[in-house]
Amino acid sequence: MRTALVTGGTRGIGRAIVEVLLEQEIKVISTYNRSSKIADEMIAQYGKDKIEFYQFEQGSRNSHQELFSKINSPLDILINNAGLGSKTVESVSKNKYEQDEALLRVNTLGPLWLCEEFIKRADNEKSTKIINISSVGGGIFHFPGFRIADGMSKAAVTFMTKQMAAENVHTKIDIFAICPGATDTDMFNASTLASLDQEQRDELISSLAKKRLIDPKEIANLCSFLISEQSQILHGAILDSSLGLGVNPGILMK
Repeated sequence: MRTALVTGGTRGIGRAIVEVLLEQEIKVISTYNRSSKIADEMIAQYGKDKIEFYQFEQGSRNSHQELFSKINSPLDILINNAGLGSKTVESVSKNKYEQDEALLRVNTLGPLWLCEEFIKRADNEKSTKIINISSVGGGIFHFPGFRIADGMSKAAVTFMTKQMAAENVHTKIDIFAICPGATDTDMFNASTLASLDQEQRDELISSLAKKRLIDPKEIANLCSFLISEQSQILHGAILDSSLGLGVNPGILMK
């Protein structure tokens, strides 16, 4: 049985990824940041032999070291999903400069340290996979009005993916980045939809590529392909998974 580490697995894209992996009989080790309520519910639903959860403060060296001290299973898959958005970062601090630091620490340093630890532990005789979840904003294109520190952090993730892929072209580690667009998650709701009335929401969604939000399970299904052996040809790929927003960003600038 393969084992995957998926950060931020209690909601949104992360939870969809966890559920898809469990369907494939992959053991999942996942993390939550604060409350363990949803994590405990998922353990009760799926069984502690199939899923483990640990509290984790991404971007904190002590927390990273503590997390890996608790992981006894060899890891075959790493999916860096956890992150902060331009609105959810406000839960960290009300200070603009502390928010900027948090975005870079959580979204950039956290995945970097996780990737480095995963690669250090990788079995050179086994095929292993790293998937970094970035964003169309920063990872693919730059949008006026998009928070600069947020975009910088996502751009850094795609650079890291390409750099690490270059360093692993002769190993059995395959590395990819996925850059979703507007996805139906709590994070997108907080950053974009929460301040709109129903008419404004409908207008915004109708202006998006394909006139809809992305379902988190669509990103999870893409992860499912990337952890398969058939994905090796895409080693190092930065996958624009935005329904076309990344190739036609002007639809949000009208």
